[in-house]
Amino acid sequence: MRTVGVEEELLVVDPSGVPVPLGPEALEVASRRGEGETPAEHERAEHERAGHGRDGGSPGHLVPELKQQQLELGTRVCTDLAEVTGELRYWRSRADAAAQAVGARVAALASSPVAVDPVTTPGERYARMAETFGLTALEQLTCGCHVHVSVADDEEGVAVLDRIRVWLPVLTALTVNSPFWLGRDSGYASFRSQSWSHWPSSGATELFGDAATYHRVVADLVATRTIVDAGMVYFDARLSQTWPTVEVRTADVCLRVEDAVTHAGLVRGLVETAAREWRAGTPAPRVRSELLRVAAWRAGRSGTAGELVHPRTGRPAPAADVVAALLEHLTPALKATGDAARVSAGVGEVLTRGTGADLQRRVHRDTADLAAVVRAAVAVTAGRQLGG
Repeated sequence: MRTVGVEEELLVVDPSGVPVPLGPEALEVASRRGEGETPAEHERAEHERAGHGRDGGSPGHLVPELKQQQLELGTRVCTDLAEVTGELRYWRSRADAAAQAVGARVAALASSPVAVDPVTTPGERYARMAETFGLTALEQLTCGCHVHVSVADDEEGVAVLDRIRVWLPVLTALTVNSPFWLGRDSGYASFRSQSWSHWPSSGATELFGDAATYHRVVADLVATRTIVDAGMVYFDARLSQTWPTVEVRTADVCLRVEDAVTHAGLVRGLVETAAREWRAGTPAPRVRSELLRVAAWRAGRSGTAGELVHPRTGRPAPAADVVAALLEHLTPALKATGDAARVSAGVGEVLTRGTGADLQRRVHRDTADLAAVVRAAVAVTAGRQLGG
């Protein structure tokens, strides 16, 4: 059974719904409770992890992010989706409790619906990023969901990366949760995916073929002295520097825990399916990264509401048909992990009741108030069920 872990980035907001730079203060509270790292502790830990390489797994945690209006949670290593559900509920509640201790709340929103001036978190690395990347770094206030799935070694991991890349835009479409950007409707279901593409090392990759080529590409990117370090290799999916996992990074943070768990199940199914194909000698689909970037753009534009680029044909098809093709592709692996019924039902719920982006727009239609959108997101993040 492949293990799975999830990292979520959350917005820290005041009671009115405006993001506030209280993430470090909330993490101070969590650190005193033994549940989080302050920015200084996190930076020291990052240096230590960089020196020791990868090991077997991670405990749950709360840590800083690029902006003080954010914090990040991470689950412990899980073996089944019920564990993932419990971990996400637990760490969301701990994050919210820490935020409440300093007069704020947390919201699982991938972008801020209301206008905000992002404040960079203290620390040498984040300061270098702000200096190097200018407005791209200064304006970056987005929240994603990263799923880690265990692999046997780097060769299997790279074989997986080569075989899952064509399906990653479908995951983006299922998790869209950032239709508003700093006070206006962006016209996208996931504007986070557009903002994130401004980083020079982000997005789809070409086929690697083997681990040596993957590591050479990463080393060559670092050697350009354009990105700050290897941690800024923001591929849509990559080998984790810290853990023996493949890390899939295309999703918006999901508003609902249930959707995040569905996403984690899909990612594990993709990794297992790709590993099986590799062992069976099935070659990776030879699709160019230019086409994958277009597919990702369309996924971020309309989510599940319009057409997506079908991974098997390279042509537009209704989103429901493309999602059905993904589930068919994953069925043997999902059955093997016992996830088939849970993941299929979860995908059906997303297609029926809508994504986080759909809920945000529905609240805005009803209230004409973007701050009300944030407050609704706070309630859902805390576990309340809103109608529709």
